[in-house]
Amino acid sequence: MTTTAASAGSAPEVRPHGADIADWRPEDSQFWESTGKRIAWRNLIISIPALLCGFAVWGMWGIITVQMLNLGFPFTQAELFSLTAIAGLAGATMRIPASFLVKLAGGRNTIFLTTAMLLAPAIGTGIVLQHPEWPLWTFQLMALWSGVGGGNFASSMSNIGTFFPRRLQGTALGLNAGLGNFGVTTMQIVIPLVMTVGLLGSFGGDSMVLQKDSGWIFGKIAAGTPTWVQNAGFAWVLSLVPLAAICWFGMNNLNTVSPNTGGTLAAFAKIVWLYTLAFVPAGLGLYLYLPQPTGLGVLNMWIALPLIIGGTLAVMKLTAFGTMKDNLAAQFAIFRNKHTWAMTALYIVTFGSFIGFSMALPLSITVIFGISHVPDAAGVLQHTLKNPDAPSALTYAWIGPFVGAAVRPIGGWISDRVGGSIVTQVISAVMAIASVAVGYVMLQAYQSAAPEQYFPLFMGLFVVLFMASGIGNGSTFRSIAFIFDRQQAGPVLGWTSAVAAYGAFVAPVVIGNQIKAGTPHIAMIAFAVFYALCLLVNWWFYLRRGADIKNP
Repeated sequence: MTTTAASAGSAPEVRPHGADIADWRPEDSQFWESTGKRIAWRNLIISIPALLCGFAVWGMWGIITVQMLNLGFPFTQAELFSLTAIAGLAGATMRIPASFLVKLAGGRNTIFLTTAMLLAPAIGTGIVLQHPEWPLWTFQLMALWSGVGGGNFASSMSNIGTFFPRRLQGTALGLNAGLGNFGVTTMQIVIPLVMTVGLLGSFGGDSMVLQKDSGWIFGKIAAGTPTWVQNAGFAWVLSLVPLAAICWFGMNNLNTVSPNTGGTLAAFAKIVWLYTLAFVPAGLGLYLYLPQPTGLGVLNMWIALPLIIGGTLAVMKLTAFGTMKDNLAAQFAIFRNKHTWAMTALYIVTFGSFIGFSMALPLSITVIFGISHVPDAAGVLQHTLKNPDAPSALTYAWIGPFVGAAVRPIGGWISDRVGGSIVTQVISAVMAIASVAVGYVMLQAYQSAAPEQYFPLFMGLFVVLFMASGIGNGSTFRSIAFIFDRQQAGPVLGWTSAVAAYGAFVAPVVIGNQIKAGTPHIAMIAFAVFYALCLLVNWWFYLRRGADIKNP
C-alpha cells in the first residue's frame, strides 16, 4: 500500500501497489507506525531476493572457472583467473553509475530494470559455455556483461536506505546487504548442483564429461560424470523472470527522493544510458590492462583502476543532460567531503574483502590444494602433479561467504547499539591478524607434497576473515547513516560500495599473481598491512578525542 500527502488531521490516502509515493516522513513516529513501516518492510522484502540474484550472476564466474578447469577448457590458470577478475572489475564499475540511479530514475524503476537486465548475461553465459572451442574473448565478454549484477548492490542499498528512519538504518541495510549477499553462497551451492542434470532438456544443450574430479556441498563428483556447465547461466532465468515482475508490481518510487524522473520511459532511458557509458571505460581499461592477444597489456592494475574510475565519472558528467545533469552535479558534492574518502577506505576493508575473497577462494583452493608441490631432482618445487587427496573447491568454497553474509545483519544490529566505528575498529584488528595467519598457512601448503593437511586451518582462518568482514559491513552501513545527512547518505553508500567492489578484481589478480610467483603469502600480508592502516584511519576520524564526528 502506498500513500500521498494527506490533509491535516485526515487519514493518509491509500493507493495500489506500485504507485509513486509523494509524502514520505520516516522520522515522524506517527507516520512511521501508521503507514511507513508497512511500505518500507515490503520494499525491503522484495529488494532482498532481487539483490541476491544480482550477486549470483555477478559472482558466478568464480565457480564457473573451477568447472572449466575440471572440464578441460583450453585456457591457462592465469586466463581463468582473468575471467573472475573481469567480472569483478565490471561489477565494481557498474556500481559507480548505479550509486546515482535511484535519485535520477526512482527506486522501483531502477530495481525492476536492473533485475530484468540480468537475463542477458545469464543467457549469454549459458550459450558460450557450450562452446569450449570459442576464443577466450567471448568468455571475457560474458564475464564483463555479468558486471550488471554487481552494480545492483549500489542502487539497492541507496534505495532501501531512503525508506527507513535513521535509528533502523543499520538493521535495514544490514538485512538487505546480508541476505542479498547470500547470492554468493546460493550461487556456489546451486551452480554445482544444476550442472549435474539436464535442467532444460533439449533446449539446454548437450552435456560434457568431467576430465578431473569435481564436487558439490555433499562431496566429490568423479571424473567421467556428464556435466551441463551451461546451466550455470541458464538456471538464473527461472527466477529472474518472476522476480522482475514482483519488483514492478510490489515496489515504490519515493517522489521525495526522486522528484524528477520524467516518467517511466525516461527513467529507463537514464538507467540504460548510464550503464552503457560505464561499460566504455571498463572495456577500454581492460583492453589496456589485459595481456595479448586479448588486450595490449600496457598498464598494470594500479594504473588501470584509477583510470577506469576517473574515466567513468568523467563520462557521466560530460554526457549528462537536462535534469539529469543538475541531479548529478548535486550528488557529486559528496566528493568534497573528506568523510566520503575515509568511509570509502573502511568499506574496502569490509565489503572489498568479502567480495574479493569470495571471487578468489574457489580457484585458490583448486590451485593450492589440488596439486602436490614436490621438488624435482635439482630440488626445485614442481606444481604439476595432481593431488589425489585434494579437497574440492565446490564442496567448501561456499562456507566463507555464507558465514560473512549471515553475520552482516548482526553487525548492523550491534552497531545500532554500541556505535559503528567501535565495531569497525575491532574487526579491522581481527582481519589484520587473521590475514597474516592465512598467508603463513598458504605458504606451508604451497611447499608441501601433501597440502591437504593444511586445508582445515586454511578454511578456518578464512571463515574468521569472512565473519569479521560481514560484521564490519553492518558497522560501516550504520556509520554512513550516522555521519551523512539523508540526501548524501544514499550516494555515499553507493559510491563506497562501488570502490570497495573493486576488491572482486584486485583479490583474484593479486592472489593469482602471487600463486604464480610461488609466494601466495605475500598477497595476504599486503592485505593485512592495508587493514592496519585503515584501523588508524577509523580511529583518527571517528574514535579519538577531538575527532570531527565521534561515532560514538
